[in-house]
Amino acid sequence: MHGESVVKYATHGTLVKVLTHRRDDRGMRLEDFASRCVRRGEIHELVTTDQRETAAGTRVDRVGFLGFAEMGCGGVLDRGDQVWIDGRPVGTVLGFDSCHFPNHYNILISVPEPVTGRDLALAPRADVRFVPAAAEPDGTTEMPEEEVEELR
Repeated sequence: MHGESVVKYATHGTLVKVLTHRRDDRGMRLEDFASRCVRRGEIHELVTTDQRETAAGTRVDRVGFLGFAEMGCGGVLDRGDQVWIDGRPVGTVLGFDSCHFPNHYNILISVPEPVTGRDLALAPRADVRFVPAAAEPDGTTEMPEEEVEELR
């Protein structure tokens, strides 16, 4: 299907709980999937890591916990989406760990060094946004056709 493009808008939410701890032995595992659908009202955990490997099953140990966010709209979160909290860039979506699913996903965020909610001076009710990696001014993005083919 040549000429097809994938377009999406930013997904947003609100921080409902701030977390302040970090671990070097967490043992999370990256899911097989580079994207996950979320529904409005769901609550998911935001976790930072400096680990970069994205292969399915990769163990993720070095983490900092930011907090839990309630999704304000349904959407699709993709590896590479930019994560912004209260208008500040935090990192990019690395992948997902589902050890607590269906209660919630751990959304793993790639950062230079693991940080916590305290490190970033986060507070409940902070605005959380997952912005497409190559966002246009209107908040949408077009995925290159080669990447679309890889998803098929």
